Amino acid sequence: MEHQKEEQAEPVSPMGQYFNSSVLCIYIIGVLEFEVPIDDLQTFALIKDVFLPINPRFSSIMIQDKDGEKRWKQVDVKLEDHVRTPIFPEGKTKESYDNFFQDYLSSMAMEQLPQSKPLWEIHIINYPTRDASSAVIFKLHHALGDGYSLVGALLSCLQRADDPSLPLSFPSLRPSATTKETSTKSFWKICCWTLSSAFNTVSDFGWSILKSSLIDDDKTPIRSGDEGTEFRPISISSMEFPIDHIKDIKFKLGVTINDVITGIVFYGTRLYMQDIDSKSKTSDSTALVLLNTRNIEGYQSINDMLNTKAKGPWGNKISFLHVPIPKLNQNRVSNPLEFIWESHSIIKRKKQSLAVALTGTLLDIEGKFRGQEAVAKHIRSTLTKSSAVISNLVGPAQQMSLANHPVKGLYFTLAGGPESLVISIMSYMGVLRVTLKTEKDFIDEQKLKSCMQSAFEKILQAAMEFPQGTI
Repeated sequence: MEHQKEEQAEPVSPMGQYFNSSVLCIYIIGVLEFEVPIDDLQTFALIKDVFLPINPRFSSIMIQDKDGEKRWKQVDVKLEDHVRTPIFPEGKTKESYDNFFQDYLSSMAMEQLPQSKPLWEIHIINYPTRDASSAVIFKLHHALGDGYSLVGALLSCLQRADDPSLPLSFPSLRPSATTKETSTKSFWKICCWTLSSAFNTVSDFGWSILKSSLIDDDKTPIRSGDEGTEFRPISISSMEFPIDHIKDIKFKLGVTINDVITGIVFYGTRLYMQDIDSKSKTSDSTALVLLNTRNIEGYQSINDMLNTKAKGPWGNKISFLHVPIPKLNQNRVSNPLEFIWESHSIIKRKKQSLAVALTGTLLDIEGKFRGQEAVAKHIRSTLTKSSAVISNLVGPAQQMSLANHPVKGLYFTLAGGPESLVISIMSYMGVLRVTLKTEKDFIDEQKLKSCMQSAFEKILQAAMEFPQGTI
């Protein structure tokens, strides 16, 4: 009977095996900030009745069957082994609790989850900080799924604060269409687009292979390049930007929200690099952007995510793309909008490339011929040779609540990787939350946050002074 259960167990996806290997152990850390203290939150009942039923992986461990294949095996979950409630000193100020929280968040993110238990933990912080009255931290192994799957699962546990009977809605991921370009393109334009796409695909795919195997980024204030960085202490902190201001820049410059966000992040990063070491403002630095490879236009319900096999929505449906961080030359110093336009140009060109799909195919082929551990080493090498990892998720537009506890803020990050800097971006309730995971005692996170804020303010000011319609 035990052998039959093992054979029926769900196989672990290749990407899930890469993220839980001898060389890689990646976690997704999600934080829910609440407006009120956590006094009557029925934690164990919510986990048992709402969280665990979402997907069998939340009550499974990863095993290796008789053929050497890794599978998810369901086990009995002891909830008390997965819930942590740390005790901080009593009677302290919000600033003190803010420091306690940041230290706890950073340290727990570095701890390894035991493989003998389902790969998740929940940490309940019932102390007031400057950002919230209380918080819940979700620590989920990346092998369970990617950000889309896990955030979708998390959101299925929440309700709209104003009316729980209504579903949460999300900003549309579909680009606004002003013209029917596809139907009106001439044959010549289609040929040009095809040739451009082929050239960009070869260029991007070739560059990705070189960056993953041979070419290292320069050592800079955001990349130590040291071996064993994943075992060093980290810091996790976040900052907020009003989405309305991001939209103002978008409309003024005639670009996309993604262009604006990317431009601000790249500009802020270069300002920090210049501030620490002036020579590094023109160093060769690359951001590894994690991309969702699903054919979707927005979040679905959790039932659709679990049942729509055609799109394969649950799991790790991601790939990565190398994006060069624009150098801080004199022209970009005098006109920070150059970072927005450069980001717009890069992203537009990348959209005309099939490099992301080819990268995923290459990993699959490598896994079949060399094994999953070899691919995990390849991915680790890719992370190590890059300067930063960037991930982006879309959050709900309305305020959420968990068991009548209104959610004030929501953010996430990645932990366990060998990179010195991870930049995670998430929208929620008209606010864009940028989270920085940094190598402690190497990156000055407060200075980096200050540079990001300065980049946002300079770009906003320059955009408001820019004469609309002159692009």
